[in-house]
Amino acid sequence: MTRYDVCVLGSFMKDLVASAERRPLPGETLHGTGFAEHLGGKGVNQAIAAARMGARTAIVGTIGDDRYGEEFLELLKTDGVDTSWVVRHPELGTGVGLPLVLPDGGNSIIIVSRANSAITPAEVEAASAVLTSSKVLSVQLELPVEASRAALQLASAAGVLTILTPAPAGPVDTGLAAFVDILVPNEVEAAALTGLDCDDETQVPAIARRLADEWDLRGCVVTLGSRGAFVLDRQYGVEMRVPAHSVATVDTVGAGDAFCGSLAASLADGAALVDAVQLANAAGALSTTLDGAAASAPTRAAALALLDAQARAAMPFAVGQPPP
Repeated sequence: MTRYDVCVLGSFMKDLVASAERRPLPGETLHGTGFAEHLGGKGVNQAIAAARMGARTAIVGTIGDDRYGEEFLELLKTDGVDTSWVVRHPELGTGVGLPLVLPDGGNSIIIVSRANSAITPAEVEAASAVLTSSKVLSVQLELPVEASRAALQLASAAGVLTILTPAPAGPVDTGLAAFVDILVPNEVEAAALTGLDCDDETQVPAIARRLADEWDLRGCVVTLGSRGAFVLDRQYGVEMRVPAHSVATVDTVGAGDAFCGSLAASLADGAALVDAVQLANAAGALSTTLDGAAASAPTRAAALALLDAQARAAMPFAVGQPPP
């Protein structure tokens, strides 16, 4: 059995993206400013992000026996992601996402799960070989919770490092906590889990600590969009705010997934959590500079170059000499 760096259990969503100057009011028909089709879904996005960061990556999930499903298999093959454990459902179509993107790059998304909702614990157990032989398992909540729990439990029992992105935001089955090492909520998801407001900068460390305590986590990373991220590493007793990068944002769809896929790849490579978050933060920022979700994930070289440029920009230089 090939040993993978990263295995992703997750969703496949064909994104049908509309752009508009604002969100429509209830009952209103609004003229859009653009339309595009992209391949996405949190599982696919994270798998491709991990692969582009250099990780040997596999994905477990369910697609339809349709054109969208074929598109996904081709895309993943192009990026070197192993799809051997992807099941094709004979009746339900491949999942679709309906993002609305605003001029500032902000977005709202409606998802229709379709085949994603059909994956069962039995199908997850059929993929146990890859789930338990990978260094890191990354899971989100766009699939049935029973399937997510089965995957996390199998991986955790085998000593695999487990990462959970608690998205979409909402109540989370408390039975998952025992099998999660690192939790990566964004500010909306963190607020849903704790009832505390991430808009208050002083609350963010308390939110991360509360989640780490309640879930008995090795680490908690709260992503804060344009404000960067906050990382708590209980293994080494580190708490740190990682600042955002200044980039020309075009589309934020998939930025969180680029972050999580990069995080998983770095952790599989042996990086400390804080270092992994810094590289993931660069990857997430770069992904906002391009349209699309999976397609916008950067390479490891590009993310490292952004970190290097930031470091050089911050370096002091002698009086009378030009900055580097």
